[in-house]
Amino acid sequence: MSSKFGHRIQISVFGQSHSQAIGVVIDGLPAGERIDLDQVQAFMKRRAPGRHPYATPRKETDTPEILSGLFEGRTCGAPLCAVIHNTNAHSKDYSNLIKTPRPGHADYTAAIKYHGFQDYRGGGHFSGRLTAPLCFAGAVCMQILARKGIQIGAHILSIKQVRDLSFDAIHMTAKDLQAVTSKEFPTLDDEAGRKMQKLIEDVRLVQDSVGGVIEAAAVGLPVGLGEPMFDGLESHLASILYAIPAVKGLEFGNGFGATMLYGSENNDPFYYDENGMIKTKTNHHGGSLGGISSGMPLTLRVAFKPTPSISQEQQTVGLESGKNETVRVIGRHDPCIVPRAVPCVEAAVAVALLDLYEMK
Repeated sequence: MSSKFGHRIQISVFGQSHSQAIGVVIDGLPAGERIDLDQVQAFMKRRAPGRHPYATPRKETDTPEILSGLFEGRTCGAPLCAVIHNTNAHSKDYSNLIKTPRPGHADYTAAIKYHGFQDYRGGGHFSGRLTAPLCFAGAVCMQILARKGIQIGAHILSIKQVRDLSFDAIHMTAKDLQAVTSKEFPTLDDEAGRKMQKLIEDVRLVQDSVGGVIEAAAVGLPVGLGEPMFDGLESHLASILYAIPAVKGLEFGNGFGATMLYGSENNDPFYYDENGMIKTKTNHHGGSLGGISSGMPLTLRVAFKPTPSISQEQQTVGLESGKNETVRVIGRHDPCIVPRAVPCVEAAVAVALLDLYEMK
């Protein structure tokens, strides 16, 4: 199992949902960067379970223990290693999954690939639990990027059919991003947020789940981040964003909406602003041209499927019996993972952008 990402900034995520601990090693960080661990903890708290009615009741503090890489509050050039202990796992809830894989999960594919030796408890290494160390890495990278004038933020664009307002792809500022990420339920329109929370609660009561879309953005990017072809801005971001469990779709700028426009409509005219900077009058390209940052705000949207672990009885197969069977998932699960996934998307974007920045 390879869980590594990056070139200049490399991360390696380790552990399983119910192992003693999970964690991450970050290599390549510039030495001398001050890291505020209180800010890191506050960021990770946004993802942590057990805090809201729309989240799994599994309670974990997700407090990172730093094993190496920091000295007197600054990066020292050595790999930065953080461990997050699992303290509230209920492994017995998953004892039947080795025989009857859950629909929508990696239970079946992992069993075949790893010949039955995979850790199936709570999804093992395929669990959303592994986004906790990703958030640690992202929180560290965000602090370094912020000192370079780059700010990242995200909000819930939609939950099923309930939709929030969209970011202003041309005029958004760092303050705009900070304003929405500071909210308990990150939507631009608070009324839309209340409707989303009611929908999630209604779904929870009937033992079902829903998915949604997260919109993310970054401002302050210099022109020139991204390499040709395989390490282009979009392709590099896509690689890490698709590592977040339940991500099933991704688009940048106008994305699929561009297919409904003429070229004359979709092209973004260039102009010099009052400071002599080259900008575009519109931002259909979402801040990336040819896989290279244009200096306009980077905008992207990430689609999350409904949580596959639901308490309704579902059809499956018996891997030992060789017969069609049914399975009822027990345990503690999110009726909608989208709210807790917002900081995960921000973290993934931060890691990828710092890697590209250091490559530049």
